[in-house]
Order: sequence, then C-alpha cells, then structure tokens
Amino acid sequence: MVEVRELTCTRGGVAVLANVGFAVKAGEALVLRGPNGIGKTTLLRTIAGLQPALKGDVIAEPETTAYASHADGVKDALTVRENLAFWAEVHGGKLDDAAFDHFEIADLKDRIAGTLSAGQKRRLGLSRLAVVGRPVLLLDEPTVSLDGFSVKMFAKFLAEQHLAKGGAAVIATHIDLGLDLPELDLTPFKAVETDNDGASDEAFL
Repeated sequence: MVEVRELTCTRGGVAVLANVGFAVKAGEALVLRGPNGIGKTTLLRTIAGLQPALKGDVIAEPETTAYASHADGVKDALTVRENLAFWAEVHGGKLDDAAFDHFEIADLKDRIAGTLSAGQKRRLGLSRLAVVGRPVLLLDEPTVSLDGFSVKMFAKFLAEQHLAKGGAAVIATHIDLGLDLPELDLTPFKAVETDNDGASDEAFL
C-alpha cells in the first residue's frame, strides 16, 4: 500500500536520513525505532507529502494516506462530537456513533474539548483515525499522554479495526504496543553530517 525507495529526508535544508527503503502491504504495520532526533517525524511527514524529499520515491495511491502527529489536532472550542464531525466532513464522510466507542469517549460527546484532560484529548485525537477513511495511517507517537489501558485500546483499534480490514500503518513510537509488529531501526540510515551554512533548523524531529 505504501513503498519507500532510497528516500533521503531533510530538516532545515540538511539531510537527516538517507537511502531509507521499506514496503508495507495491506494488513501490515511497521514500527519505526530510533533515538530522539534521528528523523522519525521528518520521515513520516515526507511520506505523507507534507515536505519534499531530497531524493528517492514514495509510492502510494493518491489520497490513501493520513498523517497524525503527536499533537492532538483538537479544536478546544468545539465539543467532542463537533470535532469528530468536522474531521469526517473534511474527508468526505459522515460521523458514525461507532467512532466514539473505539477509544471509549461516548460519555464525552457533548463536552467542550478544551475541558478534557490530556489523556482524554489524546483519545479524541486518535478517534479521528476512525473517521478519516484513509487506508494508510502514518502515526507519530500516537500513544503520548495515554495510560496503559488506553495504549491497549489503541493497539486493539489498530489490529482489529484497521489492519484486519485491509489497512496499513507506519508508526513512530518508543512504546511497546503489545503487538507482534516488524520494526525498522532508523539509526543505520542517519545521514552523514555536513555544514548547513546557517540553514535554520525545524521543530520536526
């Protein structure tokens, strides 16, 4: 569903990862590993088309990928229901009540998102994955702010609601999700450091 060929990614105009390659098929997920700053977020953003690659190719059908960062993407002034309805509409769908069940936020439907705890906001953010309708999920630290029980909810959603139904995922995380998923250590792909001639760094690590 998504293939990466000899991809070199840049941050602040400087290559951080070079010659990365992998393929993820329907029903499969890949976990990206590596120390902070290695370039996991940069790689995901490049695959998602949010920033250009220095070289190499990302092969995926148009409009099949969805990128979710470690930020929640929640509109604080809207209710939980309004947040999910907004994301469903953006992606051309309609909000189904089942979307509230995957991360157990049904009792929060009418709460203003700005009043939620960090963990509740994160569960709301993850609930977007159930309404976007994209088969390839690019997930950057999806379990930030979640307790152990909520991590298990995410793992169950990923396995039973996404991968089992033919979806695919590439996930950057330091957390053990409790799933038997292949991993790719990005350390060997670290680009050779060069002088950036004063190029500005970015906040995407």
